[in-house]
Amino acid sequence: MKTLEKIRKIREDKRKELDIRVNSEVGTKEKHILVCHGTGCTSSKSPKIIENFRKIIEEKKIENVRVIQTGCFGLCAKGPIVIIRPENTFYAMVTPDDCEEIIQTHIIEGKPVERLLCKDIDGNKVHNLDELTFYKKQKRIALKNCGRIDPEQIDEYIAFDGYKALEKVLLEMSPDEVIDEIEKSGLRGRGGAGFPTGKKWRLTKDVKGDQKYVVCNADEGDPGAFMDRSILEGDPHSVLESMIIAGFAIGANQGYIYVRAEYPIAVERFAVAIKQAREYGLLGKNIFGTDFSFDVEIRLGAGAFVCGEETALLESIEGKRGQPRLKPPYPANSGLWGKPTLINNVETYANITRIILNGADWYSSIGTQGSKGTKVFALGGNVVNVGLVEVPMGTTLREIVYDIGGGIPNGRDFKAAQTGGPSGGCIPKEHLDTPIDYESLKEIGSMMGSGGLIVMDDTKCMVNLAKFYLSFTVDESCGKCTPCRIGTKRMLEILEKISKGEGELEDVEKLEELANSIPKSAVCGLGQSAPNPVLSTFKYFRQEYLDHVKEKVCKTGECKALARIQIDETKCRGCGMCKRNCPVEAISGEPGKVHHIDETKCIKCGTCLTSCPFHAIG
Repeated sequence: MKTLEKIRKIREDKRKELDIRVNSEVGTKEKHILVCHGTGCTSSKSPKIIENFRKIIEEKKIENVRVIQTGCFGLCAKGPIVIIRPENTFYAMVTPDDCEEIIQTHIIEGKPVERLLCKDIDGNKVHNLDELTFYKKQKRIALKNCGRIDPEQIDEYIAFDGYKALEKVLLEMSPDEVIDEIEKSGLRGRGGAGFPTGKKWRLTKDVKGDQKYVVCNADEGDPGAFMDRSILEGDPHSVLESMIIAGFAIGANQGYIYVRAEYPIAVERFAVAIKQAREYGLLGKNIFGTDFSFDVEIRLGAGAFVCGEETALLESIEGKRGQPRLKPPYPANSGLWGKPTLINNVETYANITRIILNGADWYSSIGTQGSKGTKVFALGGNVVNVGLVEVPMGTTLREIVYDIGGGIPNGRDFKAAQTGGPSGGCIPKEHLDTPIDYESLKEIGSMMGSGGLIVMDDTKCMVNLAKFYLSFTVDESCGKCTPCRIGTKRMLEILEKISKGEGELEDVEKLEELANSIPKSAVCGLGQSAPNPVLSTFKYFRQEYLDHVKEKVCKTGECKALARIQIDETKCRGCGMCKRNCPVEAISGEPGKVHHIDETKCIKCGTCLTSCPFHAIG
């Protein structure tokens, strides 16, 4: 029981030491400078910020100050982010050059650096992270440790109840009791389809086999999606611990995580987590002195979107070309190398430890009747607070876009939101108050998907949107089945024809016919859901298709061949914003007077459309 005693001692000692991370009232002279080291902030020089902080602290011989790298804080639009504990001060858009001032003013003199304080959606600066509207309606379960711990330090994970759920499972519960708890919680798979997690675990456990496997699907490929990546970067041990628990529950001794190679930080941190867990005796033989043994290996994907489909993923792990298998049999019966295999995605696993520790009743009290718990979304597009959010199921789209997301930039109007990526559908303005859960989204022609949520303002063309997603699907189709390989290609050709002004009414009919027939005959989820963006834009924005084919006009100007960009003389105030931003000097006009566009010079880039504060251009 040496491993168990060691883990318990670390948990007790380290938790007291790290209370500063969560308790603003803690009585200590120590300060922790937390710096986001997720992919987004890393691309904006956060590693240099960390380096500068440490260098300055060393040069000035300042005591009781630690600089901690963390995962994503969520508010990516304000990155790089620096948070100072225990006062919980939130500094936004920090640069390496700001480090000296933060150390001198905040750490030494005890005063906040006012110019770096984060602005809330009302434009006012806030001194404390908890005051930001962005966080007030969120509930962090899957993201519980992201932005709180150093993801490369196992002791910090242990301090916040890390591996306590595994301890409880191995020492106090049977496999059936574990699965019972997951079933009672109502947790559904967060990879897109929403299949009941406990039911999947039960099916895999009940299949007889001399060898079983646990697989984590981290092949996140939807455009604009970064939920799973951020969890792996910010809290890799939570996924690893849950995979071990799953192995115990279904009777498996080997796990694999399949993660795309384009996620180098996530891959590196999960590899570190595996190494540390092995060193601590949490992976390998006889975990916690029991008869249970389990280990995990990483498999890198080459970036094929189709490998997000579970059977194509299995083919890839086996070293074959990533193509979906015909089902049945399902992976629970015949998965990796023909053996019973459990597959869940990153976010699904990230919920498991909290369910085990807090109980199924606690988890099922969150969310709606048919959709329990929380959901993580990558909020992007035309929204002020681009970032990572986690909200209880049933939170409305309006709350996510306006209360958390801060609304639409530049005073534009909300037009639609795309959920579910290339497999999902658009949600128009009239459904802004739709609760975000599996059933509600399905009713209006969309789907949850893995969690990408792209917001669009009134400058976006829905025909162009459908074309974008179809082009992505065509590129990513594995080509195994004719409906997907040929059908989606024909759909894309029709959309391209329409966007060029060459479409006719019969093309709209052909497009709709293909969109309705492909889902019935495609082999896997990629092909079956590929027409969804077309079907949902048909449902809510059919007039835009008719404008393109009958009037030969794209009113948003995104389809350049059909763009007619004009200035509404009744709305123009002569502010000159369009003129100053036009890249080809196609706009003329005197200050305070109506401006005009020279169509012989205009390249229809749409810059004037988005820069006009009075919405006078269209």
